[in-house]
Amino acid sequence: MHALEIVWDPIKFLDLGFFKLHFYSVMWIVAFILGFYVTKRIYRNENQSDESLDSIFIYSVIGIMLGARLGHVIFYQPELITEDFFSIFLPFKFKGGFEFTGFQGLASHGAAIAMIISMYLYNKKVLKKTVLWILDRVVVAVALGAVFVRIGNFINSEIIGKYTGTDFGVVFKQLGETAPRHPSQLYEAFFYVFVFLILFFTYWRTKKSQQQGFLFGLFLVLLWTVRFFVEFSKEAQVEERADWLLNTGQLLSIPFILIGLYFMFIYKPKTKEA
Repeated sequence: MHALEIVWDPIKFLDLGFFKLHFYSVMWIVAFILGFYVTKRIYRNENQSDESLDSIFIYSVIGIMLGARLGHVIFYQPELITEDFFSIFLPFKFKGGFEFTGFQGLASHGAAIAMIISMYLYNKKVLKKTVLWILDRVVVAVALGAVFVRIGNFINSEIIGKYTGTDFGVVFKQLGETAPRHPSQLYEAFFYVFVFLILFFTYWRTKKSQQQGFLFGLFLVLLWTVRFFVEFSKEAQVEERADWLLNTGQLLSIPFILIGLYFMFIYKPKTKEA
């Protein structure tokens, strides 16, 4: 092993006898708990009730997890619809024998779309302000949560980077690897920390937080720009698309960036916020 080469061979779960606690699942739990704490601070600053905070947590968890899973199936693994349908919604594999897999195969693009939909439903049923008012505030927490999701991907040795062709990189031993790859998951996690800090600072220290849609737009631009450029260091998740000029993740990121720019610089609310 060379000085700049790291052999990555971690345990992925704790075997509790009756249950395997996967660290990837733990990272999602950490993401939601920290997200809840950040949102709680923001909601109290906005004089919102604890009941509305509890509700947004429930809507977020269900919406993001369901959307992330459906996004992965639709964009990356559509064959599951016909080959192993129930594995889409349950943490089990049925094809080729019953097996507990945990919740694997989650796509951030699907999670983003589901977050918007779930916040629309939450606003309609609970808060009754505007969807953008909610999105401008929850994206701060979502950016922080994204850091831990990518760390979970690294623990799982999934969404791996391309071979570096040098002594620098990570050898994913559990995949039978012997050559170093880019730790793309950690690249993303590192830059998402700065996305969170920028959003956090913008909300608490600037007047831009009062410009409806700006924080939501800033989130979309920052997060998906990071995703777009880090994708250059990743292996294609769908082998048949490996020779595309831009991969699936990049193509899906472009519309989010454009929508973000629209809300930052063009969008003007038609009515005043209630």
